[in-house]
Amino acid sequence: MSKITSFLFLFFGIAAFSQVAIDTAQIVVPNRINNLEAKKKPYVIMISADGFRPDYTKKYEAENLLKFSESGVEASAMNPSYPSITFPNHWSLITGLYPAHHGLIDNIFYDYKRKEGYSISKKETTVDGSWYGGIPLWALAGKQGVVSASLQWVGSASNAGNFRPAYYYPYHEKFSPNEKVEKVVNWLKMPEEVRPHFITLYFPEVDASGHHFGPDSKETQSAVQKIDEAIGNLVKKVGDLQLENVNYIFVSDHGMIKVEGDTPLEIPEMLLNKDRFDYYNSQSLLRVYVKNETEVKEVYKELQSNKDENYTVYLTKKMPKYLHFSSKEDRYNRIGQITLIPKSPKIFLEKGKKTSVGKHGYDPKIVPEMKATFYAWGPAFKNSLKINEFSNVNVYPLVAEILGLNIEEPIDGNLKVLKKILKDK
Repeated sequence: MSKITSFLFLFFGIAAFSQVAIDTAQIVVPNRINNLEAKKKPYVIMISADGFRPDYTKKYEAENLLKFSESGVEASAMNPSYPSITFPNHWSLITGLYPAHHGLIDNIFYDYKRKEGYSISKKETTVDGSWYGGIPLWALAGKQGVVSASLQWVGSASNAGNFRPAYYYPYHEKFSPNEKVEKVVNWLKMPEEVRPHFITLYFPEVDASGHHFGPDSKETQSAVQKIDEAIGNLVKKVGDLQLENVNYIFVSDHGMIKVEGDTPLEIPEMLLNKDRFDYYNSQSLLRVYVKNETEVKEVYKELQSNKDENYTVYLTKKMPKYLHFSSKEDRYNRIGQITLIPKSPKIFLEKGKKTSVGKHGYDPKIVPEMKATFYAWGPAFKNSLKINEFSNVNVYPLVAEILGLNIEEPIDGNLKVLKKILKDK
């Protein structure tokens, strides 16, 4: 048994054996090693704090993120893809594609070609890579000989792109932020042959607090500071390893706003006819599928004539072009033919149902509270640089450039947007 094999057995085998009882064991894909070129590549640690609004850093005195962003690159904001919802945007960040192009158009949707539904609460769909379009960055890296790892990023427990991360953890909420930090640090302590050079790390705490208590609550402040502390610990402990060229990218998927949950909009009564319609209510948008396609225009006109001033009705094929969320761009027939969009802070809500204090999903161009966060620091990035907001699909080509990866399929992102934040090689 080689030293590397022995190390892997001790590092993974014992840990997995001791943790499997509480379903927190990581998954290890065998026979993954860095090629000779990969060993010399930089490291990229990409961190997502779900629901972390750009103003939270200063508002809630996140001292570590303030320090790192001020010394590195800070965007005034990052624009999430539409809709500004968790699963679609994490997959846009990791594939460089808009939701209508990668297929993850919502947290819950139905595919009329497959005749199956997808839900973030159904493990059998979230781990099935056939639902996910595009080539995620860990697959791009792995196919080109660069070992990668993921700690609970959306889709990382699936075989999307026909290539899994070498090391990954299925999603659960049992790890504290600092426990996650320890797992990332342990990955980076591994022998260079099997050490990941691309790592994705996900924190849900800020989003959860924003939903339950609102963006202006002391609970959200506490969550922001908890994540800030964990990131400070991560940077310190990784620094102690004295690895060369470790780079950090801190992002969020969307923002958060307090909604009028006590006075919601009712679902238009005609849409309750299940013989004629299916509807999918994300509360900040409502997608309608008309079962008889010859009725689409008629239904649209009726919805238009009966609507009030608190929402807009669109034929999905005529959605605003900048949203990239039209039926013309829908590669998977998952969006539907008609979309109803409430005006923030209004939401759609079924009679008798309750909602959370905070919500997201709105158009970030109209509702600035939906905007996401982007900071970057490390040897690859320029120092003390502030940039204007940009679309999140441009993060993918940025990471590929740092790691020297060749992008294998067309994407919506463009390296030109963020190349200016990199130091000259």
